[in-house]
Amino acid sequence: MATEKNYPSSSGWTMLFVCIAGALLAIALFITGAVQQSPVVIVPALLLGVGVLISSIGLFAQQPNMARVMLLFGEYRGTVRDTGFFWANPFVIRKPISLRLRNLEGSLLKVNDKQGNPIEIAAVVVWRVEDTARASFNVADYTTYVRVQSESAVRHLANSYAYDHGEEHEITLRSGVDEVSTFLKAELQTRLAEAGVAVEEARLTHLAYAPEIAGAMLRRQQADAIIAARQKIVHGAVSIVEMALSDLAQRNVLTLNDERRAAMVSNLLVVLCSEQNAQPVVSTGTSSP
Repeated sequence: MATEKNYPSSSGWTMLFVCIAGALLAIALFITGAVQQSPVVIVPALLLGVGVLISSIGLFAQQPNMARVMLLFGEYRGTVRDTGFFWANPFVIRKPISLRLRNLEGSLLKVNDKQGNPIEIAAVVVWRVEDTARASFNVADYTTYVRVQSESAVRHLANSYAYDHGEEHEITLRSGVDEVSTFLKAELQTRLAEAGVAVEEARLTHLAYAPEIAGAMLRRQQADAIIAARQKIVHGAVSIVEMALSDLAQRNVLTLNDERRAAMVSNLLVVLCSEQNAQPVVSTGTSSP
């Protein structure tokens, strides 16, 4: 496994002045030799000019958040990460690699969650190259490797969690956003370490049931919401009835036997729990014959 190491490059400005001086000297020698028609002067001038030309190939400028992997006759010699103007062996191949943050917006995937329900899921991954040697030599194309492994990690994530109806206190894809993101980031970091890639952030951007079961799941969610609301309404109504009977008894407003107490409880619960407005019936007494 290749590991990144530093390549000792020298200042490019010093070598630039040397190349300029050598080029001027070669031109002067060539002109002198041509005037004197002396091959002894012309040949060294040509050799000096070729040497200056070859040396100038080693000059290169490095931008911020960029690196260059240095190869000499197929052998990895190191990586230049510094910013500025440098000179290196002109026979060294300099392969540039960006160290900037990159966004990978994953495609929409259709997979099954932990309970076997088909869902649609997608994620965005923020990553950067951390080890240039691994990114260059351990994988064929590190950008393709990141994309494929990201899709595989998202599929594994979906198979590891339920969408929204898990067991008690179980983390789900819908409720445990932070926990799911942490799991996905750790999974990706493990998979992408071979390629020298560091994962900065990984989050889900799309999460929904597949169209073929979306309607049924929506009705189930509505039913769960109705049941939860009914439970809260009934609990509140029982508390109100209990408070009303207690206040009536403490203030001696009226005395109720068990039958009238049961009738009042029933009427109050109907009024409080009914979805429609109560229609009161006012008794005017019995009419005489």
